[in-house]
Amino acid sequence: MTEQLLALLPIYGLPLLAAVTGLSCLGLPLPASIVMMLMGAFAAAGDFNLTAVFLTALGAAVLGDQTGFAIGRLGGGAIVSRLARTPTKQQALASAQKRIDTHGAVAVFLTRWLLAPLGPYVNLLAGATAFSWARFTFYGVTGELFWVGGYTGLGVTFSDNVMSIAEIVGDLSGFLAAGVIALYLGWRIVRIVRNSESRA
Repeated sequence: MTEQLLALLPIYGLPLLAAVTGLSCLGLPLPASIVMMLMGAFAAAGDFNLTAVFLTALGAAVLGDQTGFAIGRLGGGAIVSRLARTPTKQQALASAQKRIDTHGAVAVFLTRWLLAPLGPYVNLLAGATAFSWARFTFYGVTGELFWVGGYTGLGVTFSDNVMSIAEIVGDLSGFLAAGVIALYLGWRIVRIVRNSESRA
């Protein structure tokens, strides 16, 4: 699917960039980072306006984040419970909840770009846990500036080798998210073992 989507990018350009970026912020498994990098490469070649690429991706990312937050605020616990039925999503939700509980605004900021795979879960949980909308918006937009600027900038800078860079960066992001989840699960196991030992 990724190849077909990327083949449509030169034809549909900015609307496709907006759709992929916004929907990825809602948790759909779409290659938003790769699309932003390719659009940056197209802008470097003069095929698209760089400012339009940046603003389109930023606007779509912020809209996706805000939609996820609103869904969490309106649907709250019911949506979170439904998502927690699958083990993978349950782990991601638990990790996202830990980040919100311990780091709040920093978690929102970091899950926009550095730990992007956790972003959609943080959006839902921030809304469901009555996290301040103003703080969510400020730190979310700030983080999205890093995400969109970083990937678009990589596309402009490495336009000749953009697919190689995309593969490396995509792998790194996935490894970071998996590492966060593994650390959280390890921490939980240690707590459970210590609690059971103290009761014995």
